[in-house]
Amino acid sequence: MSSSTGGSLPVAAERLPALDCACASLRRASRAVTQLYGAALRGSGVTPTQLTLLQALGRLGPVPQGALGRLLVLDPTTLSRTLRPLARAGWIRSAAGRDRRESRWALTARGRRQFERARPVWEGIQRELKARVGGGQWRRLLEDLADVAGAAGLPSAPASP
Repeated sequence: MSSSTGGSLPVAAERLPALDCACASLRRASRAVTQLYGAALRGSGVTPTQLTLLQALGRLGPVPQGALGRLLVLDPTTLSRTLRPLARAGWIRSAAGRDRRESRWALTARGRRQFERARPVWEGIQRELKARVGGGQWRRLLEDLADVAGAAGLPSAPASP
């Protein structure tokens, strides 16, 4: 396969068929995009998941673990398991929150440097995918995905009698 942008993104031979299930469609898109970003980031020292956390902490500043989990829609166990290697690497640190049950996570100087090393790779693959999707459609996609994540997180409406 060749690439239309001269980079690592192969040109699809044909468009994938639409799936009837929103969950299946989103999971398929998530797997494809994660694999693409993972391949691009391979030499940067971070995985897509780690980059997401570094990016979120860099954007938010010190944040309670619960708020970070809500933003990224990660359950507490998964988030704790994902934060641990970043803390061991010295990229993030935990500080006590308002009470003993709360921990606040922050990016360290080392973590910021790691993010800045990976950032050009992330920006490149982001630019490449955006070009493939199309600029106007890209913005709508990001907004629509935020809307879907928000809607899926809302409690279900009670069934009508």
